[in-house]
Amino acid sequence: MMKKLQGWVVATGAAVVLSWSPLASSADEADFPAYVDKIKAEARAAGYTEDTLNRAFAGVKFYKKSVEADKNQPEFKLTLDTYLPRAVPEWKADKAVEMYAKHRDLLDKIGAEYGVQPRFIVALWGIETNFGSYTGGFDVISALTTMAFEGRREEFFKKQLWHALTIVQENHIDVEQMQGSWAGAMGQTQFMPSSFMQYAVDYDGDGRKDIWGSMGDVFASAANYLKSVGWQDDVTWGRQVQIPGDFDESLAGLNTKKTLAEWQALGIRRMDGNDLPNRSDLEASVVIPDDKQGRVYLAYANYDALMRWNRSHYFVAAVGYLSDRIRFPR
Repeated sequence: MMKKLQGWVVATGAAVVLSWSPLASSADEADFPAYVDKIKAEARAAGYTEDTLNRAFAGVKFYKKSVEADKNQPEFKLTLDTYLPRAVPEWKADKAVEMYAKHRDLLDKIGAEYGVQPRFIVALWGIETNFGSYTGGFDVISALTTMAFEGRREEFFKKQLWHALTIVQENHIDVEQMQGSWAGAMGQTQFMPSSFMQYAVDYDGDGRKDIWGSMGDVFASAANYLKSVGWQDDVTWGRQVQIPGDFDESLAGLNTKKTLAEWQALGIRRMDGNDLPNRSDLEASVVIPDDKQGRVYLAYANYDALMRWNRSHYFVAAVGYLSDRIRFPR
């Protein structure tokens, strides 16, 4: 069965997935300056300083590309087997091993402090922004203001805009360097502003939570996010498995947890046909992203944690696969 992916805004790093509606917005670009004045008045009433507002909105502009990207996201068909080579080509797997070696001392230190295996930090970094080489070229304040003005999800994007103004007011990043995606996901971790406020870390101790340029802040922020949503450093993310032809698909899904012994009794085996690990303390779910003829995974607790980062089985599979390539380089 082919998997149909359509009509989603995925604000990665924020664990936010927003479905979109085909209804056109009634917003007229000519009204954007008046909307900016309205937003500034609301922000002023909420306690943001005049200096913050002057800095944040000095170069604010309407991003037609943001509105178009939101409305016209492509509809396409994929299976996990065709998606993974695109998300994790050989050059990216090689680059992940290289970047892990380059930053190993810092990664190992942060991994030990937060209880997160460093290979997963690198894998997220690689999938999100190609190891920091592409973080988006949109001014975050402008992108968020545009999306709020567009109107279909005004309250969500206004909330993100207030958080972004707090980031400016607390001087974590210069406004000119506050770049991100067309939907406002920021920095090398692609955090939405709300996730920045909740999970970003000033690891290097310079008084700024700099997920754009400080590698300590970038890695520690990613690790802090994972730790906060239940990461376990004594297990991996999951494993690809074989299921019997008569497997009851009603048992699939993250809401169903069974011990490995229980899954073993239901006929599930490793990909090589051998028994599952003999761990009585470990529970897992069966995940079937496409259908029983496609890839099937036993998903451990860390799979659930990665789903909090981005609610896409394809995203989690890509991060997990890349982390495995770091662990077992070819």
